[in-house]
Parts: sequence; structure tokens; C-alpha cells
Amino acid sequence: MKKILILLFFFNSQHYTFSQTDATILEIDNQKVSKSEFLQIYLKNNNSPKYDKASLDDYMVLFKKFKLKVAEAEALGYDTIPRLKKELDGYRKQLATPYLTDAEMNEYLVKEAYDRMKTELRASHILLRCEPDASPADTARIYTRLMALRKRIVDGENFETVARGKSGSEDPSAAQNGGDLGYFTAFQMVSSFEDAAYTLPIGQVSMPIRTKFGYHLIKVVDSRPARGTINAAHIMIATSKEASPEQLQNDKKKIEEIYGKLVAGENFEDLAKQFSDDPSTNGRGGILPAFGTGTTTRMVPVFEDAAFALKNDGDFSGPVQSDFGWHIIKRISWAPLASFESLKKEIQTKVNRDDRAKKTQNSFVNKLKVEYAYKAKPSKGLKWFVSNMDSTYFKGAWTASKLKSDKVLFVLDGKKYGQKDFASYLMSNYRGVAKSNFDELVKNQYAAYEKARILAYEDSKLEAKHPAFKSLMQEYHDGILLYEIMTDKVWNQAMKDSAGLANFFASNRDKYSWGTRYDAMVYECLNQSIATDVFKMIQNDTINSKHVIEKINKDSELNLKVKTNKFDPSEVSYLKGHKLNVGSNKPYEVDGKFYVVKVNEIIPAGQKELNEAKGAVTSDYQNYLEKEWLTELEKKHPIKVNEEVLYSLGK
Repeated sequence: MKKILILLFFFNSQHYTFSQTDATILEIDNQKVSKSEFLQIYLKNNNSPKYDKASLDDYMVLFKKFKLKVAEAEALGYDTIPRLKKELDGYRKQLATPYLTDAEMNEYLVKEAYDRMKTELRASHILLRCEPDASPADTARIYTRLMALRKRIVDGENFETVARGKSGSEDPSAAQNGGDLGYFTAFQMVSSFEDAAYTLPIGQVSMPIRTKFGYHLIKVVDSRPARGTINAAHIMIATSKEASPEQLQNDKKKIEEIYGKLVAGENFEDLAKQFSDDPSTNGRGGILPAFGTGTTTRMVPVFEDAAFALKNDGDFSGPVQSDFGWHIIKRISWAPLASFESLKKEIQTKVNRDDRAKKTQNSFVNKLKVEYAYKAKPSKGLKWFVSNMDSTYFKGAWTASKLKSDKVLFVLDGKKYGQKDFASYLMSNYRGVAKSNFDELVKNQYAAYEKARILAYEDSKLEAKHPAFKSLMQEYHDGILLYEIMTDKVWNQAMKDSAGLANFFASNRDKYSWGTRYDAMVYECLNQSIATDVFKMIQNDTINSKHVIEKINKDSELNLKVKTNKFDPSEVSYLKGHKLNVGSNKPYEVDGKFYVVKVNEIIPAGQKELNEAKGAVTSDYQNYLEKEWLTELEKKHPIKVNEEVLYSLGK
């Protein structure tokens, strides 16, 4: 979590471009930080930036601490640790993707995806699995099998019957659904499957379609306009897979009782707060994130169908059962598919992440060839590989030790790429290669090699060509080092140093104490009448909480909840401000609920032991260690701030 917070603090998706030749605002270890670099980070971390002296001074304090820690990490060689270099390389790969695509092709694919999002398709499929590296013979055999299944369907057999039947679909779910995939839209299937489905007339069976899973036959059975986006709330009674039949019946009874209350006119939000088992939504009246077309949030189909069936804002459903339990769903608002402009950025991200990116990358490579005066000379140079490849290649055992020449295969921006470089690529990239004749293998591998080398060349120039990319990479570099050194010098240090933690606790013991607490049993009651009955029952010491629950909840599981603990009344809303005595205390109301509290013991205020305050002590000890460490760093890494430049920001 701390790592995420650090990255969120220092990195933001916005980009600001400034001149790279500007005044120095800060200098540390002879490394200069420019005014523009500081301003860029300042703007990213301040939604409403202020340029008065106090605000700039306050932020400079934080910035100096940040730079001190990064400087120490670099001094200790953290930036050379293989694990961290690999992590930064992973971030770089993600950040570089938008810079290694054809912007025009990308724009076309984004628009195409949006157009597809306007329609939801319902399709069925039959899958015959085929590994990506299957031999030509195996591929042909699977293709022939699928064509035979297609012929049966075209000749009149039912698609579902063929999918379920012997030697039919190898999708495990086909036995239950007959190949029915339900409704989907853009980005919910692999792109080759989606491409085929969106170009297929309703009722027609496709030719075999290849995806990473194998070969598919697709039949689109229906289409409908996108259902749009819905804002909804729900009341949920969770059911457990291990629950007994009796418990499942009680859960059903609960949801039916709640539904009865809604029909009788009680408030949905109040009932959600009181009874819903969804901890992520019950505190806000059951409100869910928006879901539907154009959103990243998806609900299980039965839930979505029930929600979209509600016709008006404010309507609520009857009890709906899902794999998670029972729900009552209320429609809050509905909107059609959002505009292209509002969804463009989200769609762009999805296009960059799925197979569509290969289309934009291929187009981009062709443009790079023009930009860098590409010249191809592969014909003679590749003949050696065709003649010298053997079956050991597929096991990773083949070498090019017999290769004596280094004929040029292509030239890019004046740089020559020869046979030996291609040989190195071949030896490193044998996994997953389809077994075929060596002429075809070398041809395919050379195409992949050429593309990889051209993209790698462009990748090496990204910092020089794109200042925003360079700036972002620097921020990720600093953030990774910051997290790692904070982990070693502060967070883990505090947890490992048990003696230091104990000494710190002993020196600051007065800070950690309990207020008055109640060792008590709290009965949370549905209404005043029930609270009165509970209060009467617990006067008898022979009646325990189990007896009370059995009697009070005999007719409804909603009547009573019981909690037992040592409660700090200052931290528990329904105990705060109530003076309680040992024994049974009279019922009282808080936020519409009624409480009866039976106090076993009043525990007087007193100091906590280390094991009772360990979380707070550890946090304070971490802060102490960080403060002491920063004092050392200030001596080790002198910082000079140019206040004239600092206070000129915003002018």
C-alpha cells in the first residue's frame, strides 16, 4: 500500500512540457533540478496550486525530503539492483507503448471500437483447441474437424446440439450452455473473435476463426442496441457456499422480509444501511459504481438483467438470486452510451493493451522504415539459416556456431544489422515457434526479428524525442528508489528492531493509554418494542444471548444482532456519550436503532502495554526513525535552494 501511495503522490497522468534550458531551483550532490522540473511535480500534486511564499516553502520542504532520500538511494547503489532495474524496465515498457504505435491507425481502431460499443451481440461458439505452436499437420487436422462440424450445422443440424455432442465443442462450459456466450460488446472477447462476430450476419455460421485458444465457429444469434449505463443501489443478503439448507432458507426469508418492508413504503437507503451484508456499499445506502456499456464495472448477468429491466428511476426489483446471495436492486439513474469524446481516453487505453496494438505497431514500423531510410538485403543472408537449421531448434539446443560470415540483412538509419545478430535473436526466441519447414520458419522469424529491432531502435530514442516521456521515466525511477530505501531504512527497520521499539515505547509510554472501557454484550434491536423485551429477558442471569437470539429472531432474522467485546466508548458511535453501569442498562436509541447493553465490567482508564498499542507505537517509531535519518542525510547530501527562482513561480 505504501508503494502505491508513493507512486500516486509523485506520479500523475497529466503531462506538462517546459523548456529544458531554464533556471536551477535546487542543487543536490552537484545534480541540478530545474525550475520546470520542480513546477511540473508541484502542479501534479496540487489541484489548486498556490504561489505565495508560505505554500511554496511548505512544498519545498517535502520536495527536499524526497530528493534527499533518492540521493541516498543512488549513493548506496539501489539503482543497480537487478530486481529494481527489472521493475523499472517493466514500467518503461508500459509507458513506451503509446509512443510505439501508429497514431492514425490507433485513432481508427479507437473509433471502430466505439462504434461497436453501440451494439451488443449475442453469439454462440464451438471451440476446438489448438496450441499456438501446433505443427502444420495438427493444425490442419483440427481445422478439418471444425469444417466437418460446420458442414453438419449448415446442412441443418442444431448449433447447440453439435456444440454439446460427442467430438463437439471443447469449451468446458458448452455442456451447460450449448456454446451460448450471452451478450457482449467491444473488448469483452479477444479481438480476432470480436472482429469476426461484428462482421458476421445474424444466423450465419462463420468459417473457422483462429485465436490464442484454438479454432472457433461463431454464430451470432441476436443483436441489440447498447443498454447504456445504470446507477443502481442494492440490498444484499450474502449466502455462503457452505451454508446449511436451514441457513439458506433463513437468508431467503430475510430478503423477503426486507422486500415486504420496501413494498410497505420503508426507505430503501435506510434498509440498506440497516440490513445489507455488502460492506462496501451498505454505509452509503447500497449505492454501487455505475455499470453497463462504456464502463469498466461489470456485474453478473442475472444482476445486470434485473437492473436494466427496471423502467424508471426509483423502481426496485423483487428478490434476485446470484452466486453471491440475494439482492434487491433499485434504479437510481440511467444514461445511454456516453459520447465518443468522454470515452475516448478509456478506449485508447484498452486498444493499447489488447491485440489491436499489433495492427498499429505494424503500421508504425512501416513509417519508421521510411523515417530511418530502411534498406533490405535479406535474400542471400537468410539462405544460410534455411540450410543449417535442424530439429534441435525447437528444443532450444540449436546454435549458429558454424556461421562464419556476417552479411548485412538490413540497414536502418545507417546502422547495419547482420546475420550474427539475427542468429542471436533466433537462439533466444525459439519458444512457442510453430513447427514448419525451415524455409517458412526462417521467413517468419526474420519478419519478427526485423520488427523487434526497428522498434527497439525507436525505443532507444524515446527520451531524446519526447521530453514528457523522459520526465515521466525519471519520476518512476525516483519513486521506485524512494519506496525501496524507505522500506529498508524506516518501515522494515521499525518492525525488525524489537529492542529499539521497546525502548521507544518505554520513553513515550504516557502517549499510549486506554480510556474507560466496557466489557459488555451489546444487543442491537430493530425497534423499541424488541429492545424492551430484550431488556426484560436479560434481567434473568440464567438466560444467555443464544436464548435471547432464538426467541427474538424466531419470526424474523432482522430483529436482533448481538456483539460481545471490550468496547472503548469514545471509538464506538452507539456507545459514545452514554453513561453505562455494570449490569443491564435500559434501552436507548441511536440513528434509528435501539440498543440494550449488558456490562460485565467497567475497565478503568490506564496505560497500554506494548502488545496492546503495537500498531500506533510502530507507526510513531517509524516517524521517529525517518526524522533522525533525514537529519543525517541533510549533513551527507547538502542541498542548496535558489529562493529567488522558487518565489518566481507563477509569475
